[in-house]
Amino acid sequence: MEDLISSEEMAIIDENTNYLGIPTSLLMENAGRELARVVQSKVDVTNKSVIIFAGTGNNGGDSFVLARHISRFANQVQVVLIGDSSKIKTPESKLNWAALLNMEFSIKISIIQDSSELKNLKIGNPDIIIDGLLGTGVQGKIREPIASAINLINSLEGVKVAVDIPSGMNPDTGVVEEIAVKADYTITFHKIKQGLVENKEYSGEIIPVSIGIPPEAEFIVGPGDLRFVIKKRPAESHKGDFGKILVVGGGGGNFYSGAPTLAGLAALITGADLVNIAAPSSVSSTIRNYSPDLIVRDLPGNYLSESAIEPLEPLLEWATAIIIGPGLGLESETIDTILVILEKIHQLKTPVVVDADAIKAMAGNKEILKRIPAVITPHFGEFKILTGIDLISVTDSYERLQVVRNSAKEFGMTFLVKGKDDLISDGQNAKMNRTHTSAMTVGGTGDVLSGIVGCLLGQNYPPFRAANAAAFINGLAGKYAEKRRYGPHIVATDLLKFIPKAMRLS
Repeated sequence: MEDLISSEEMAIIDENTNYLGIPTSLLMENAGRELARVVQSKVDVTNKSVIIFAGTGNNGGDSFVLARHISRFANQVQVVLIGDSSKIKTPESKLNWAALLNMEFSIKISIIQDSSELKNLKIGNPDIIIDGLLGTGVQGKIREPIASAINLINSLEGVKVAVDIPSGMNPDTGVVEEIAVKADYTITFHKIKQGLVENKEYSGEIIPVSIGIPPEAEFIVGPGDLRFVIKKRPAESHKGDFGKILVVGGGGGNFYSGAPTLAGLAALITGADLVNIAAPSSVSSTIRNYSPDLIVRDLPGNYLSESAIEPLEPLLEWATAIIIGPGLGLESETIDTILVILEKIHQLKTPVVVDADAIKAMAGNKEILKRIPAVITPHFGEFKILTGIDLISVTDSYERLQVVRNSAKEFGMTFLVKGKDDLISDGQNAKMNRTHTSAMTVGGTGDVLSGIVGCLLGQNYPPFRAANAAAFINGLAGKYAEKRRYGPHIVATDLLKFIPKAMRLS
């Protein structure tokens, strides 16, 4: 089967490629050059006429580059911009548009802002028609004048070439809701978009080309992963729309109170609307005194026990995501109770983060969370307790990532293994996060991470997406904290202050 990719993953890879030091302008140049090369390999463009229909997005920008390269060989090149040139969206596309404006002897430019203007467009009978109107990021109803431009393209008799995806086709499903370009060839970048193989009536012959995206862009977490978990908040939003998080933690043998507090505060700062911390009465008052932002629910006893199950049940049903484990301790009754709670979570199918002592409890029932949205966040020691595998003995980072992938597949949940490089996998996909700093070896940073993951799960993001973004945010917050402290002397609460900055997209 072809190596397929979703439009969302492709957008993430594009942005992460820039994060790795390869500018978008270079990718666009490579894309346009490859378009010209493939077109020439399929059709002899010598003394032929080429018309390029371009939109105002990056798909149009790729087409501008194509026009520049192919103008050396074709007899006539015409670029028809569908839209307002002042609304060309990205700096890279603007740069290549400006270059075309200086090529008045080799390229004819027409600008169409209204569908009625297409009737007066003088194009003759071009030999080659390029569709660079809409890219993979544009879905839904086709608006004017794009719709009329698509109809015009389909009415022409020359060879039709689509840039990345035929305009009007859903890149993930291949569905054409109204109209789409019927291409003879689709030249698609990096990997074949899933929808292309579902609808070859419109995509024609599919030709994938490399544009210089490195393999690392597919498995190193970057700002592209973050962008897909940043929600705009509508003005009509209500309390609870952005997550109701339950943290079950605290107590333990030494009456731990800090771990669940850090997780709860991290969830709030990341963007959850409501956080309840359910903790044994031995520590609940202490947690309540840390912050008025947290709602603290008392559970009976000095540590988590069977008597907590009844008061927990309405909270389990209330939550849009649950974090279980921080500071619970390893009393035998606590271990048994954790497993009972996890079974109830499985029945409810509520998204859950399993951390700290709950990970150790899960070693007694490894399949307890299969087939529900769950993220488990072990460090290397906890990973060994859970799986029997010592990751320290696996010295190659990429090999470690494959080991984690295999374990995630076996357990049927997403793993986020904490370390110098965070290793993240849902059993199918696998990524590595490298934003961490050695200053984060201080206790509590993992609890902050759990809170971030919990918030994103509570906002209904898929576990793998939530884990990637959370690891990136947590590590970046640590870096900002270390810089502010002028050395490796941070504490976990420093991370809380920098979560908003780490979530800020440029």
